[in-house]
Amino acid sequence: MSAKPPASREDRLAAALRENLRRRKAQARARAERQAAQPTPEGPAMDAGAPPALDPPPEPTTKG
Repeated sequence: MSAKPPASREDRLAAALRENLRRRKAQARARAERQAAQPTPEGPAMDAGAPPALDPPPEPTTKG
């Protein structure tokens, strides 16, 4: 039997990080492909990560 010696904790963590990075890159590629396939809405381009624009605050009124 050619059993592998147990991997050290650092080796297991490094492997898990590499696998996580691969998975996240695949998700990002799939998201980018989905967005590229969708028709763009008319109007100004919006950054997907930016919050929606808020209305400006009302003008202060002066009494007197």
